[in-house]
Amino acid sequence: MSESFPVEEFTRVESIFVRHRNALAVRAQLTPVYTDYYLHLMQFGIRHSPELDQMLKDLIAGLTLHLVARPWAETIAWTANLRAPRVNFFVTGGSTQESITGRLFTEDVRETDRDLFYSQTLARPGAEARVSTLPIDGRDPLKWVEQYYTQSEQRPARIFRLADETFVLLAAQPDFDAEWFESVTADEIAALESTEETRLLETRRFRFHCGCNLGKILPILGTWSSRPEELFEDAESITVQCPRCAANYEISRSMFENMD
Repeated sequence: MSESFPVEEFTRVESIFVRHRNALAVRAQLTPVYTDYYLHLMQFGIRHSPELDQMLKDLIAGLTLHLVARPWAETIAWTANLRAPRVNFFVTGGSTQESITGRLFTEDVRETDRDLFYSQTLARPGAEARVSTLPIDGRDPLKWVEQYYTQSEQRPARIFRLADETFVLLAAQPDFDAEWFESVTADEIAALESTEETRLLETRRFRFHCGCNLGKILPILGTWSSRPEELFEDAESITVQCPRCAANYEISRSMFENMD
């Protein structure tokens, strides 16, 4: 479990069962997560275009909701590889860690013949990860999540963007009311508890947090241990990015040489 932080720094995510409709509604107000995300960008001087920034935030929202629709112990990572613009979106998180993080890759992105979505799910530490890959359409990450549910989760899902940075994932359960599920509107989802019989199943909480540090970043350079001159060339230090959150770490020659 993560170290103790004030509750207001976390986003509270509610898992709500909609009786008679046999659907699960997962709801979260993402402002605390987004606030920490922007503080992270400011700390490390990271800038995204407005379009890519919003897309990354939407994918973070989608994974946060999905994590609460899944068992507690799972750690999940999603990557979306787009051709135009050529960019990778990466998000990962887990309920046990109470955290989610993500970043963009805009350099050295592998070119593919279609836009692809990769999901990697680790059921528990040490277990073999479950991996799925599917083609995706469009530029709306919330629609990618819906496509993922149809093809990989093998059940329909819809994601609603409500006011005040609130999102709701509606996921079908066995014997769900298909007509209601397909026709329900965002306004009706916003008023769900006043129009439908519901039951709060559980709540979980998340914050934008990677957990990386210099001690975790240094081993990434282990393959260069016998070739320090190639790594540093004429410089006394280099900057290494965290592959999960893009945080920058300056590593000097002496740090590298003293690495265990």
